[in-house]
Amino acid sequence: MTDPNSPGPARVAAGRVGALMTSVMDLHVRIALQEVDREKRRLISGGLLLSGGLALLLLALIGAELALLLWLHDAQGLSWIQAALVVAALDLVLAGVFVRVGGQLLKGPYLPQTTAGLSKTTKALLGR
Repeated sequence: MTDPNSPGPARVAAGRVGALMTSVMDLHVRIALQEVDREKRRLISGGLLLSGGLALLLLALIGAELALLLWLHDAQGLSWIQAALVVAALDLVLAGVFVRVGGQLLKGPYLPQTTAGLSKTTKALLGR
């Protein structure tokens, strides 16, 4: 006779699959952390250079917008408010394009070993 308190075969199998998934995800997290540790110096120096470049780019953009505002007011005969609205509309259009393209670029996992490991695990679990 079977013990009524013991879990059934479906529960045992579900527990094993859950334990396997937990183990695999832990492995992938450890691999990702190792990749980040190896690349830490490159990432830090790249981040610093990128932030410096972005600060200079922001200053150049402010100067260009001021020049565009002055040109719209002087050469095109627009009032200050109309010129500011034209510049703001241009900024909104460009911001929308940048956000859309940037959002597409940021989708999905980034690290190659993690991506390869996840695809291998998915294929092994699904039998494909």
